Amino acid sequence: MTPRRRDTEATPPREGRRAELLATAAEVFAAQGYAATTIRQVADAAGILGGSLYYHFDSKEAMADEILSTFLDEMWAAYDRVLGAGLGARETLEAIVAESFRCIDRHRPAVVLYQNESKHLATGERFGYLLDSHRRFEEMWTSLLERGVAEGVLRADLDLGLVYRFVRDTVWVAANWYQPGGRLSADDIAKQYLAMVLEGIQRGSG
Repeated sequence: MTPRRRDTEATPPREGRRAELLATAAEVFAAQGYAATTIRQVADAAGILGGSLYYHFDSKEAMADEILSTFLDEMWAAYDRVLGAGLGARETLEAIVAESFRCIDRHRPAVVLYQNESKHLATGERFGYLLDSHRRFEEMWTSLLERGVAEGVLRADLDLGLVYRFVRDTVWVAANWYQPGGRLSADDIAKQYLAMVLEGIQRGSG
């Protein structure tokens, strides 16, 4: 019993260790792809034996589930705060884009995993919430764009389905190249993206 007690005292609490392992797994899944990654590869990246992962997680699927659900829960909590703030359509759009980049900053590997693997994972019963989130996301953006047109702050001559796809893809593809601590912060990049989306890149005639 004494060696076990020393090991426990020398390592972080279990929940802290779980978070570290999930962060490592997310990085490996994002870099190699979920299907191509083995438990052994995650364990190697974490510097532990493969069997030790099962002390914290019962399967690779369980790790992916926790990575994705944590990211989506935080994303929707941020979105719901914005949607409940009573802002106008343009201000809401700007705040949603800003929160999206903050999510990328905090959960970049999870965002990449979601983008690359959600369609495949959603076929499994455990990941049914991925389809629900995708549906909710599209409904949120469609409603927001329609409100923007109704309020006269967005153009009415554009196909809103196309606008939705453009904004979605333009924002979330940034997870493939964004690096925390880079020259521009997440908020800086959000401001630049919003300027390009809402104002364009053409120089004014003035």
